[in-house]
Amino acid sequence: MADTTASKARTITKIEIITRSSKLDELVQALNEIGVLGMTVSQVFGSGLQRGHREVYRGQEYKINLVPKIKVETVVCEVPVELVLQTAQQVLRTGQFGDGKIFVTELTNAVRIRTGHRGPEAIMDIPGEKRQE
Repeated sequence: MADTTASKARTITKIEIITRSSKLDELVQALNEIGVLGMTVSQVFGSGLQRGHREVYRGQEYKINLVPKIKVETVVCEVPVELVLQTAQQVLRTGQFGDGKIFVTELTNAVRIRTGHRGPEAIMDIPGEKRQE
């Protein structure tokens, strides 16, 4: 029972990284190296300080307001949040507009649907459990 009480004291944090799609492989590898293994990657479109760009198609100029990006989402409780932020910044920073943004949110709970585990246990590996390939 002490393990459950101790684990509830750990903070569960969601980290969303929005950046250039060309940096995805490098980012995933760097996050894996620091122990971040579970993540969700989405193709997204958005605008920030870039405010889009202009393209010419068949002689006609078009303003593209939404720029294609990727969003990498991960939830951590054992890997320090600051380490994830530093790692992502090292990989993604070019000094150019469009490097992206990182959003950090504290979560109140998580649930692993298959087992019913809640809190930090819902996002951690279960020792001795074998995955089906």
